[in-house]
Amino acid sequence: MSNKPTQQKEELVVKFAGDSGDGMQLTGTFFSDASALLGNDLATFPDFPAEIRAPHNTIPGVSGFLVQIGQKKILSPGDLCDILIAMNPASLKSNLKWAKKGATIIVNDDTFSEDAIAKAGYTTDPLTDGSLSSYHLISAPITTLTKKACEELGIDQKTMDRSKNMFVLGMLCFITSRGTEQVLHLFDKKFAERPKIKAINTKVFLAGYNYAETKEVVESVIVVPPADKALEKGRYRNILGNDATAWGLLAAAEKSGRPLFLGSYPITPATEILIELAKHKSLGARVFQAEDEIAGICSAIGASFAGAMSCTTTSGPGLSLKSEALGLAVITELPLVIVNVQRAGPSTGIPTKSEQSDLYQALFGRNGEAPLVVMAASSPADCFYAAFEASQISMETMTPVILLTDGYIGFGSELFRIPKMSDLPQIHPPIAAANDPNYKPYNRDENLVRQWAIPGTEGLRHRIGGLEKEDGKGNVSSDPHNHQTMTNLRREKVLKIADRLPLQEVVGEETGDLLVVSWGGTRGATLSAVQGMQAQGKKVSLAHFRHIFPLPKNTEKILSGFKKIVVPELNDGQFVNYLKMKFPHIEMSQYNKVQGLPFTVNELTEQFNKIMEGK
Repeated sequence: MSNKPTQQKEELVVKFAGDSGDGMQLTGTFFSDASALLGNDLATFPDFPAEIRAPHNTIPGVSGFLVQIGQKKILSPGDLCDILIAMNPASLKSNLKWAKKGATIIVNDDTFSEDAIAKAGYTTDPLTDGSLSSYHLISAPITTLTKKACEELGIDQKTMDRSKNMFVLGMLCFITSRGTEQVLHLFDKKFAERPKIKAINTKVFLAGYNYAETKEVVESVIVVPPADKALEKGRYRNILGNDATAWGLLAAAEKSGRPLFLGSYPITPATEILIELAKHKSLGARVFQAEDEIAGICSAIGASFAGAMSCTTTSGPGLSLKSEALGLAVITELPLVIVNVQRAGPSTGIPTKSEQSDLYQALFGRNGEAPLVVMAASSPADCFYAAFEASQISMETMTPVILLTDGYIGFGSELFRIPKMSDLPQIHPPIAAANDPNYKPYNRDENLVRQWAIPGTEGLRHRIGGLEKEDGKGNVSSDPHNHQTMTNLRREKVLKIADRLPLQEVVGEETGDLLVVSWGGTRGATLSAVQGMQAQGKKVSLAHFRHIFPLPKNTEKILSGFKKIVVPELNDGQFVNYLKMKFPHIEMSQYNKVQGLPFTVNELTEQFNKIMEGK
């Protein structure tokens, strides 16, 4: 630790930006994990190019990683950053707008050649033309210093160049009082089976730390105290949203007593769920990487028929391909969890950017009357609990459930308090008993739920499938009145699920001047904006929805209690239009953003104030 003067901050936002291949995601992850080990709460947002390999030194090729660490509960990765790391001119050009005035900017001046400066769109060198005078600029020959640190290790030029991100990590750890112990511990774990890589990274990291200390690159170092008072006691880890989703599915399989099966096709940004589940064969997970999206969901439906807790994962384009099979899952009334990690569309769109634009598809994107449950997770850690609940609802009510997450929370991370399995509720699938003389495939209980007859169970031979079936008995039927009856039963079964859902909560008073209504991954930004306005004495509240179809039973009551309602969404107005369909007598305004970027707290606060002022 440094003996320099310190400045204490309740929260700190750091943005890592560089060319693809500069290792900004890894650097940001190491910094985040080290901060977690020191007891800070945090939230992260990786932002990388859609192109597999964008042209070198261009703005489309810039890869970023945003992290906010804090002494208090952190709800979002932050807006404007206190520290910006820019590894080349393009990353400085594209990210300077996200730096606070007075922010510390660390640049690798070895990359600021005339050609790279021009390619980034500058007409003069920003390091010398005075355009950065309102910031604290730390300009260091990072590539040169990295090579010097590696001279004794006998490694090739390419490996030396790729290690410069660790030099920056060392500088940053000095500036933010991280010390070296936590990062070196992370190196021990990350590179345990690659001692040479560990030695290189250790050498370069310590060189960066020592450089920042000996050159006195800052007048005072930043201290962000641990978040002991803001966090509930327990065992924590920094977790990605996609990993949390996988863990939630695993936990649900254990609590239900059913084996877990995932049938999926790789697609950005959902593939990591498949990868994570594939690691857990010892926990009973069976993962099938199908040849396409249709095979993925059809294999999951087959596994569900066979008695497995089945799921499939995808993103918007894949959900389109799965729509016919979704209808099969609806008409057979089999449990199935469909995780859609939304991305910017339509079509291929911008695969690595995030949106909330698949809500219409989840609600209505099937032929015929095919109702199913639609839910949305709200943060990386919440993906665990949302996946668990989606699985519980699906198995206990024998209906498919679409769980919407998005790239923002799927790729993002936050601190996750690891729950005890004993604290999670038991899941009770309605499995039919052997040799039940009263069993028929479409007999229903008081909640209109049919039983799950596992193939091979004595005395339970039955038929289900995509053709309409006779009520109760399950014989193929094209009788018009029977079709009406079965349509009504499938709809009412899903609507009755509202009886088991918790009532919608409101952050703040249940009446007031403005109600902010949000859903999914926007919770961190909307909650931060609302809490900031509440601290100023303004009568604004937040209703953030997890359950979308069916809606919580008190939804209309909540919406009716406010003078004005605004629904901010990362789409063109899908949830607000859905709510207007349900409650046409309630007036609502909307604020929409379709840029592949999350909301910032500042822009939401500005919009909410304008609405309250009648502008």
